[in-house]
Amino acid sequence: MKNSLFGAALTLAATTATMAASPAHAELVSAKNPETIKAIVESQGWPATLITKPDENPYIESSRNGLKFLVLFMNCDDDEKNCKTLQFYMGFSDAKDISLEKLNSWNKDKRFARAYKDDEGDPVLEMDVDLDFAGIPRENVGESFNTWASLMDSFREYVFGK
Repeated sequence: MKNSLFGAALTLAATTATMAASPAHAELVSAKNPETIKAIVESQGWPATLITKPDENPYIESSRNGLKFLVLFMNCDDDEKNCKTLQFYMGFSDAKDISLEKLNSWNKDKRFARAYKDDEGDPVLEMDVDLDFAGIPRENVGESFNTWASLMDSFREYVFGK
């Protein structure tokens, strides 16, 4: 009897610990609803304009600390809906002289985002966020935007600094 009570107590403790480790009602966010992503951008204190055009994936125009950026909805179905991923994107048209070696050094030393020269020779920064399947908790999406903000600031300093 003691062993079965002890086993039941252990099972209850393990179940309670598992339930406490994950929020009971965490809102999952996916890229299927651009308005939700727009609201998260705005909750960061940044302006957000949702752009939808026929036969194109939607995107959001925003800015932070004078840095303009886009949130592109990617991996959408044929109707440009039911998107699965996001891509954060920014670039500098006034820094064409930055070398590929310097951008490669950025990519070697940084995580989460990649830098390269676009077709016009502008240095750009991109970061992908996978929101496929049921999505990820809203707090994680917000933290992705915090990471992006930090990377944007670092990239501006890297491109225009010493």
